[in-house]
Amino acid sequence: MSKPEQGNLKHGLSNRHIQLIALGGAIGTGLFLGISQSIKLAGPSVILGYAIAGFIAFLMMRQLGEMVVQEPVSGSFSHFAYKYWGSFAGFMSGWNYWVLNVLVCMAELSAIGLYIQYWWPEIPTWASALTFFILINGINLLHVKFFGEMEFWFSIVKILAILAMIAFGSYLLATGTAGPQAGISNLWALGGFFPFGVEGLVMAMAVIIFAFGGIELFGITAAEARDPDKTLPKAVNQIIYRILIFYIATLFVLFALFPWNQMAEGGSPFVMVFASLDSQGVATILNFVILTAAVSVYNGTSYCSSRMLLGLAQQGNAPKFLNKINKRGIPTNAVYVSAFVTVLCVLLNYAFPDKAFGLLMMLVVAAIVINWIVISWTHLKFRKAMLAEGQTTKFPSIAYPFSNYLCIVFMLGILVVMSLTADMRIAVMMIPAWILCLMFAYYMKQRKLKNAQPSVAYNADV
Repeated sequence: MSKPEQGNLKHGLSNRHIQLIALGGAIGTGLFLGISQSIKLAGPSVILGYAIAGFIAFLMMRQLGEMVVQEPVSGSFSHFAYKYWGSFAGFMSGWNYWVLNVLVCMAELSAIGLYIQYWWPEIPTWASALTFFILINGINLLHVKFFGEMEFWFSIVKILAILAMIAFGSYLLATGTAGPQAGISNLWALGGFFPFGVEGLVMAMAVIIFAFGGIELFGITAAEARDPDKTLPKAVNQIIYRILIFYIATLFVLFALFPWNQMAEGGSPFVMVFASLDSQGVATILNFVILTAAVSVYNGTSYCSSRMLLGLAQQGNAPKFLNKINKRGIPTNAVYVSAFVTVLCVLLNYAFPDKAFGLLMMLVVAAIVINWIVISWTHLKFRKAMLAEGQTTKFPSIAYPFSNYLCIVFMLGILVVMSLTADMRIAVMMIPAWILCLMFAYYMKQRKLKNAQPSVAYNADV
């Protein structure tokens, strides 16, 4: 593995940074905008769906957490797949995770355009996407501590806003000022808790998983964490229950305030509900918060994608020029390349302004499925290696190996659901083609390495 050309990654991220980076990565567009599609498929039962998906995400986080606490390195699970599973597994998982983060960046930029249109409908989504693209990538070229501080405060704004929304919604319900349509009975009075049956909930799970994409971001921060033995376990254990509380409590209030079958698509259901209750001021503030949430997730995934490219370069799985780190500890070339690919989002929003977000969301889910399967399977290999060496890990996962197989089966089930849904099928169909592309790239890389090695037999004959 080659070493950075100049500088090193800075240990500028504290416990509060890491916890809120992971929390911020999972509280964003998936909750505020993506929820409209899952409500359409499952109605109030999406609350149960988020609880199930959150449990699977927690098991996966504990598996990844065990590995990164044991070996805090740049590249996260790509490093572990490379070391404990095989070189192709590391190559595939690293590039797939990089593509996932680029797709998430694109989805968040598309969502930003939709949120801006709440105030200024005449502004095209591509223009808003381009503006925030330039702003955030400029920030990612600064010191990592500045990134951590900004993400910390972004996340604080989101958390306080969610708590305020829960409190305000609860106040409206308790005082009877939410209107005649409000009431806890909305959870079961409009066709039952499962209005489309259990099948509806199953079909919605693929959309729900989108909301948890980014929760594994904490693994990428390991190389820049202070005292990872303490900060990373805290981040894993505290993040998941906070997310579940926020998601479930928020959705409960949302369904109680307004009939789920009247929530329109196209924007954020949260903003629409409060606007319909004549709480225009609250709706405006909430739209600002949701915009902040999207910018926050874009900021975090931009950081993540550049660090993943750096990790790939250090493994020899990406061009050497991506291994450059400047004196401020920023992998500048990795930031530039990730940004260059992400800017395609602007073109996508220009060509398909109404469909860009939905298409990107399905591609993100397909990439999440691959990554979570890789994490669980790699963890199986990791634990076998630890047991063979007689090592005791510092932060053991839960219910090994049962939890690994449960996560893998669950994610394979998500692929089945996607293949049965017309709007999602294209993302599943692209997976084999994507893996074949990775196999070809890996073959070319190995062939280049082989040709670069001198032939010992030939020299002996000479």
